[in-house]
Amino acid sequence: MSAWIGIGRSETGLVRTSNQDAFAVIDHTGMWAVADGMGGHVGGEVAARTAISTVQAQAACSHEQLRSGSASPIDVLTALITHAHEAILAQARSQPKLKGMGTTLVLLTVIPDQTSMAYVAHIGDSRAYRFRAGALTPLTKDHSLIEKYLERGILTPETAKTHPERHVLTRALGVSATVTPTITGCAMQEDDLVVLCSDGLTKMLEDQDIQRILCDGDSGPAAACDRLIAAALDRGGEDNVTVVVVAYR
Repeated sequence: MSAWIGIGRSETGLVRTSNQDAFAVIDHTGMWAVADGMGGHVGGEVAARTAISTVQAQAACSHEQLRSGSASPIDVLTALITHAHEAILAQARSQPKLKGMGTTLVLLTVIPDQTSMAYVAHIGDSRAYRFRAGALTPLTKDHSLIEKYLERGILTPETAKTHPERHVLTRALGVSATVTPTITGCAMQEDDLVVLCSDGLTKMLEDQDIQRILCDGDSGPAAACDRLIAAALDRGGEDNVTVVVVAYR
């Protein structure tokens, strides 16, 4: 019987002095997540940690809802992200020094007993990719000004790389009164990998670099995770870099 196995790793990088990323690997409930905090040294760490701790606290309940069919994957993931969002807002209200903090979140889940179908929910510019038979496919599209400019033809991919607004997000947890995730379902096959990552990876590596690295060497999630982190650090490690690799085997 096929199963999902995830491995995660987070590194501060070679420039930053603190790590504002966080991740969760919860194989037994079929849930994996990466968060990338923002809002200052303390605030970013708190926001990312709060989002991930909410995922961890709610994972078992979400798993049971999906298993029983009492709620749809879209409803379950929307509720989970809303809980994380509200938890961050509540902390900011109770601690004024945390005002303005926020975080991205990318979340992967599978429906028990229907493990060939996965769902990805995201807010911000943390990404998900599917790697299948040597080909890398993006499963998310950044919630960022740059992505809007690209969609409208205002920028080219090359000019977008150096645009002064390239790090401005249009959605994040904890920033506005409400939040709306983008949720996508995707069919999986045996030997597929799903990569979840913070932008510390994608700032350093293009999609073709990620694909090449996944093609080279051991296809297991631990080895793939280590190779991706190492490559980002080799390119300069300008930001915190977090990667979760989930294998469907």
